[in-house]
Amino acid sequence: MRRALGAALLLVVALATPGCSADDDAGPRLRVLAAASLSSTFEDLAAEFERTHEGVDVQLSFGGSSDLVAQVQEGAPADVIATADVATMDRLVAEGLTDGDPHLFATNVLQVAVPAGNPAGVRGLADLDAGSDADLVVCAPEVPCGAAAARLAEVAGVRLSPVSEEQSVTDVLGKVVSGEADAGLVYVTDVIAAGDAVEGIAVPEADRVVNDYPVAALADSEEPALAQEFVDLVLGPAGREALGAAGFGAP
Repeated sequence: MRRALGAALLLVVALATPGCSADDDAGPRLRVLAAASLSSTFEDLAAEFERTHEGVDVQLSFGGSSDLVAQVQEGAPADVIATADVATMDRLVAEGLTDGDPHLFATNVLQVAVPAGNPAGVRGLADLDAGSDADLVVCAPEVPCGAAAARLAEVAGVRLSPVSEEQSVTDVLGKVVSGEADAGLVYVTDVIAAGDAVEGIAVPEADRVVNDYPVAALADSEEPALAQEFVDLVLGPAGREALGAAGFGAP
């Protein structure tokens, strides 16, 4: 009895001792920050990475590229980041926060998204000019999709007057899907991902306003080898196949 009691006490002490928690038995974590427009594609790539790297837990965080960059600048733990334009990534490069140079891996262009059935009868960007009765939603100018929307309007000679400016392209899409907006400027990949919930209207000038997507491992990564391997996955055949299926263009 005494021996059994002693063993039980040792077990309790071991479980209570710092460094002996169940978390210590967990495998490495890879924290990946990615632009909201990459959600479905990176979820697929994360699953593939976990399949080929037993025990690795890929933790994804999606949002507006500017918000993600700000998180890294403020010291949030992260291993890999993928943004929806080069200018946003360059802020990290300028501060030495990337592990080497970023790599371009995809391109994207904007489309007008309208709710299923197109209740407002929007035919193109010209129907969204200031003074239009249609409620337009776009991304805020500080995020890549918003900067692209402003450039597209300039190239097309249209003056937009949105009723709302959102911090991510998925927020814009959400307002279109819910019917809160008659139209939104989103990426073509978002229109594809939304399926029958929205209709996409191509803008002829969109090919003159192309967003290049860069990816980089981060200098303060706790898993630098795994971070580089994830970047390699994005750049490799599996990444190109997943991105192409989602509607992204090649860099």
